Amino acid sequence: MKILAHRGYWQRPEERNTPAALRRALERGFGFESDIRDYRGELVISHNMADGSCQKAKEVFRWLAEFGDRFCFAVNIKADGLKDRLAELLRTYGVTDYFTFDMSVPQMVEYAEMGLRYFTRQSEAEPDPVLYEGAAGVWIDGFWGTDWITEELLQRHITAGKTVCLVSPELHGREPLAFWQRLKSFRMAWEDVLLCTDRPVEAVEFFQTEVRK
Repeated sequence: MKILAHRGYWQRPEERNTPAALRRALERGFGFESDIRDYRGELVISHNMADGSCQKAKEVFRWLAEFGDRFCFAVNIKADGLKDRLAELLRTYGVTDYFTFDMSVPQMVEYAEMGLRYFTRQSEAEPDPVLYEGAAGVWIDGFWGTDWITEELLQRHITAGKTVCLVSPELHGREPLAFWQRLKSFRMAWEDVLLCTDRPVEAVEFFQTEVRK
């Protein structure tokens, strides 16, 4: 299992998506999930509406290249019309360990046509992932619970050649331990599974996952 630090590695909520949190994640050996929007013609890191204080996305891609393209960037697409500029950054900095997700379905079609790696979604509200065949993986998100996320479900995706990224329950305000314990009981190979979490260090210790430096 690979651990993704949700909006970077932060200690206080106000640090989420900041340059310090994203850089710290890489220095600690974690990939991360973060949000991309556009602001005045440039891509920036921002979960909410962007302004002039937002970090430029090109700095994050430069860091990923600096760390040898060894850490996954889960690119949460927060606006339409970003694909060309995103593709340019990926080419410029030689970043290949990434996936995009959360764009609208029409945009997902365009990302697929451009050959950009995308994950489709599965949740209680989205039981049938769209554009599944061409997806590199599945972003599995339990908004209200995780009982429906079973060993059989994960294995079915992996057998189909998909990487799976699980959203840890604390991202929705619930304690994650029960879900983590259930995951740990699953009898399956974990190399094609990622966990996006606000508690990356705890997750590494719990799952005894090696962190790459």
